Amino acid sequence: MGDHAPILQADSVSLRFGGIRALTDVSFSVRRGEVFSIIGPNGAGKTSMVNCVSGRYRPTEGRILFDGQDITRMRPSRRAALGIGRTFQNLALFGHMSVLDNIMVGRHHLLNSGFLRGMVYWIGGAQREELEHRREVEEIIDFLEIQHIRKAQAGTLSYGLRKRVELARAVALRPKLILLDEPMAGMNLEEKEDMARTILDLNEEWGMTILMIEHDMGVVMDISHRVMVLDFGRKLVEGEPEEVMAHPDVRRAYLGEEDATPAEAVPA
Repeated sequence: MGDHAPILQADSVSLRFGGIRALTDVSFSVRRGEVFSIIGPNGAGKTSMVNCVSGRYRPTEGRILFDGQDITRMRPSRRAALGIGRTFQNLALFGHMSVLDNIMVGRHHLLNSGFLRGMVYWIGGAQREELEHRREVEEIIDFLEIQHIRKAQAGTLSYGLRKRVELARAVALRPKLILLDEPMAGMNLEEKEDMARTILDLNEEWGMTILMIEHDMGVVMDISHRVMVLDFGRKLVEGEPEEVMAHPDVRRAYLGEEDATPAEAVPA
């Protein structure tokens, strides 16, 4: 799982929209090389927290550190360049473009070609760079086992395959930390199993740290190293899956079963 130095740290993060408190004084850390899941009921503040990490929202109070650097006020593009990748709850693919081109878009910020090099497009520079990016994208396509759809229009694919393509596009940055917002929502059992295996492979084989929001408790328990529970924008508990699921506040707030044991509360 890698060393225990935190790659991401949230210190007393609060977020308000007018009079509405989306997050209140939330602190947590994600260790380098782990799968860290955020769970909680609808409206608990999970996506708000991930949006604060990605830069879509700026915390009202508190700060966020990535790799020891304060990123609280950085633009999302700058965070991406530092090594934070993300997928979205609602698919954000270009439906008219091929799978290959969608993933190439994910590498766009890595293209170092200046304006003049782009205009001239000389063989010694920009074309060679383009070829390197294409090779990298082909490796990602192989890794995620989507070779058979590489030339297909993204908009024509099934929901499960579109989610894989979106993950491929986030992975194209080769991020140190990848933010997954409900990667298995709307998937059937087989698709969920495939996605869970892929996330573990990204973590174990490619060394990516994963911060994930997911509703499927079976998946969370199976693949997470640690879990944080949010409820009404506040942190209830953070720890290893078994201890989190055994916590009485979690059973009350999340499972709604006061006397449930962890074995009963979590489907096998």
